[in-house]
Amino acid sequence: MADTAEGAPRRRGRNETEEERADRMWQELIQEVRVAQMGVQILFGFLLTVVFTEKYDDLTDTDQTIYLMTVVLGACATGALIGPVSLHRLVSGRRVKPQAVRLASRLTLLGLVLLLATTTASLLLILRVATHDGFVPFLVAGVVGWYLLCWFVLPLWVRHRHTSQ
Repeated sequence: MADTAEGAPRRRGRNETEEERADRMWQELIQEVRVAQMGVQILFGFLLTVVFTEKYDDLTDTDQTIYLMTVVLGACATGALIGPVSLHRLVSGRRVKPQAVRLASRLTLLGLVLLLATTTASLLLILRVATHDGFVPFLVAGVVGWYLLCWFVLPLWVRHRHTSQ
């Protein structure tokens, strides 16, 4: 704890019970999940329509494999990012909110990793079909690096730099 000008210790953080903390963290988590859910649902919905286009039959076997992997990744990401809602609904009122928040947080993180994989595979497929150029893997790697930086590296750096946990 840091000292104030009067020499008294200054408190850091919140003075909340485990249940109050779980309630607050649940609300924050749900707001975060809403953003990710919207993105994965739009992407997944788009992916489901591709197979019904005329262009799908013209894809190479490799591109069709990438497409199928992308759809499966999108389905898994959707499941992981909607999972916290189902978890909350099924355990609501059972006095396990702190445990539910921890599990929902893990599901959300897994969903973000799966969303990263889905987005990567989608980008790879689109750029392969659109350009057929050898620089596609480098573009995709650059975008993946950017996502990793924004989604994981910077948050982990802030956590490491500004917390003791």
